[in-house]
Amino acid sequence: MTYIVLYVAAIVSIWWIYRVGWSDALKKILSILIPSVLIILFNAKAGRLLFRNPIIGIVSILPTAVFIFKASEPLVVVINSWIDRRKDNFVGMKDVVDAEVISKEDC
Repeated sequence: MTYIVLYVAAIVSIWWIYRVGWSDALKKILSILIPSVLIILFNAKAGRLLFRNPIIGIVSILPTAVFIFKASEPLVVVINSWIDRRKDNFVGMKDVVDAEVISKEDC
């Protein structure tokens, strides 16, 4: 079952990269993946408490997920701004020529 989920996630990621481009897709994938991984790691580490008393585990999942999601937003913003800076490096270069393309029908 895990392989099916990973396969579907890979296909959706490839489709998303095709639709919006590398940088936007990478920013969106990382903004979903970073909080998800942190939530999973926290719940795995706190699993000893969750397995002893399932009621505490069920009640604590949502607040901890929201807290970890909000706490990971600055990290996601820093990574997204770094990706934007890397993408905009070609704007000020002297070797890059800005050209306009005209189709044959317009000539």
